[in-house]
Amino acid sequence: MTQIIQPGEIRPPAQEAPFVRSADRKQVFRRRADRLLQLAAGHPLEPFLMFMSSLAGAQQDALDAIPESSADLAMGLAEHRKRGEPVYPVTDTPLDPLWHQALHSILAAILDSSPEPTRKVIRGLQEMPADELDTLARNLLVGETAMADPAKAPLLAAALQVYRTHLATSLPLEEFGSIRSEQEHHPGNCPVCGSRPDVGIVHAAGPESGLRYLHCSMCESEWHLVRVKCSNCEATTGLSYLGLEGEDGSVKAESCTECNTYLKLLYREKNHELDPVADDLASLALDLLMAEENVLRNGSSLFFIPGEESSSAN
Repeated sequence: MTQIIQPGEIRPPAQEAPFVRSADRKQVFRRRADRLLQLAAGHPLEPFLMFMSSLAGAQQDALDAIPESSADLAMGLAEHRKRGEPVYPVTDTPLDPLWHQALHSILAAILDSSPEPTRKVIRGLQEMPADELDTLARNLLVGETAMADPAKAPLLAAALQVYRTHLATSLPLEEFGSIRSEQEHHPGNCPVCGSRPDVGIVHAAGPESGLRYLHCSMCESEWHLVRVKCSNCEATTGLSYLGLEGEDGSVKAESCTECNTYLKLLYREKNHELDPVADDLASLALDLLMAEENVLRNGSSLFFIPGEESSSAN
């Protein structure tokens, strides 16, 4: 039987590539810290990238301190997937005290090396009651970045990332199966936690070579979405790819005229060291370029919260 492939749906046999890729729990934030250090040298945002490197290193230490066996594996995972629903939805899953543990570990680790304005913010968070921290956390989890304090948000997001990555890396990924044709309820949202992606990654090795995976801004999972398809509105026409002049083409903005949004794509065939968060932050000039064109960012960046004019499309 002949199968008609729709635009953008070129993919390998279903058994070859996974639908969901989990983060490397032992290395994900450590590699990010190293990449941020590499990118920081001579960069216009060097102090910021250096700080983010320290933050990523503290994230890895916080994650390492959480026993892998302490997560309750999602019951009925197969049922969630059959319905196309996230397994640990950020909107419904109760906040666990483990995220407070991660937050205070991170804050203590970066306090002494932070500039004084940041130290003031850190001390404020250290003294904040748990219920107030949870309120701020829920706003970030559901994408209410307009309500977030730009000074506090990256620190809270770092701890939430650690906790959600802990949950995500405890899942038996074989339950998700391989790439397949059935539709997710919201294919542009993470099938593990329901969050928006921060970037897309086109891989260059293994069974995923040549495939586009979206990277979750919250739990570090990746999930497959065919190329040449808008991750926001699923349009397969009206897409263009823009990069910064003089760059190597490893980071581009996939812009959609149908919904007037864009998502950055990282091409690992150009550079195998690309990291979704580090290289997103190091390419903020591309976000500014898109803002000048009045194109909205599709997805979420937990460590760069623009003003209302450039708010994410959800």
